[in-house]
Amino acid sequence: MGFDPPPYPYDRLAPLAEAAARHEGGIVDLSIGTPYDPPPAVVADALADAATARSYPPSIGTMAYRAAAAGWLARRFGVEVDADDVAACVGTKEVVAGLPQWLHLRSPERDTVLYPEISYPTYAMGATLAGCRSVAVPVDDRWCLRLDAIDERDAARALCLWVNAPGNPAGGLDDLGAAAAWGRERQVPVLSDECYAEFTWDGPPRSILQHGAEGVLAVHSLSKRSNLAGARAGFYAGDADLVRYLAEVRKHAGLMVPGPVQAAGAAAWADDAHVDRQRAVYRERLEVLVDGLRSVGFDAHLPGGALYVWLAAPDGDAWALATHLAEQAGMLVSPGEFYGPAGTGHVRIAAVAPVDRLRLALGRLRR
Repeated sequence: MGFDPPPYPYDRLAPLAEAAARHEGGIVDLSIGTPYDPPPAVVADALADAATARSYPPSIGTMAYRAAAAGWLARRFGVEVDADDVAACVGTKEVVAGLPQWLHLRSPERDTVLYPEISYPTYAMGATLAGCRSVAVPVDDRWCLRLDAIDERDAARALCLWVNAPGNPAGGLDDLGAAAAWGRERQVPVLSDECYAEFTWDGPPRSILQHGAEGVLAVHSLSKRSNLAGARAGFYAGDADLVRYLAEVRKHAGLMVPGPVQAAGAAAWADDAHVDRQRAVYRERLEVLVDGLRSVGFDAHLPGGALYVWLAAPDGDAWALATHLAEQAGMLVSPGEFYGPAGTGHVRIAAVAPVDRLRLALGRLRR
């Protein structure tokens, strides 16, 4: 019958959004994770420069954009990556959804995408859109990938293994060195989604590139780091051969970051001060959420990283908890099944609203 797209997960929240919006003071939307705060002025100024909109931008990214990204990798992670081994992408979701198709064209004898069983839903959807298999890899009680649970028959068919640290939705911190070694041993590219790396709470930020570039890609985004979700700008870096292959095939598909966005992105990757301020903002919001939820009896904890509280539903019914929070507190959250069947007993609460809005919702809940 052909492909029938499933409902987009967040569209299913419309009835709960209506219930939450009935509260005086309105809805406190903690579902999708859209940044609330403005991008830094230096980035907004670069975005407004009309001169960069005149010509077609290079699909791989301008040298200024790629050099700024490489400079940030050196400052943040202590890894030296040549700008030629960095390529721009139209937001990292485009890469996550498209990579299985591009990799399958390159290795048609392989047909499987491995990804964490509780994770960003586009990892699995990318496999579906490419006509490939998606195989969920179990996670442990710290929400980290269990490499030992991967069936070697699936590994032999694998186009790639996705890792995500800090993880969405549960904040787990995978052993990226172990993942890189696993992939090299089996000649499976390991794709490391590191878009929350700046918001690592347990220890320093980490990248798979700290364990060498062979056979791996690190994927980074400005959406959360610099509040540029609407601009759609990111990059991937790592294995030189893989970066060049993907850059060429994506060029034929017409995928390119707009010129003004690349100029703004170069300014964003070059500036760390605004990220330091944003990190403090998210940490405060997470602490307010955790403390407020604990005050009304929930077993809430700070994540190892990322922007979300991964909260167990007391009776295991995530939709019932999401409905309760919408109706009683005006708080819109995401049921854990959006992130895989293994997440059905949890909800994800995004710490994206200002502290005063969080306290408004938590106050309603206490009453």
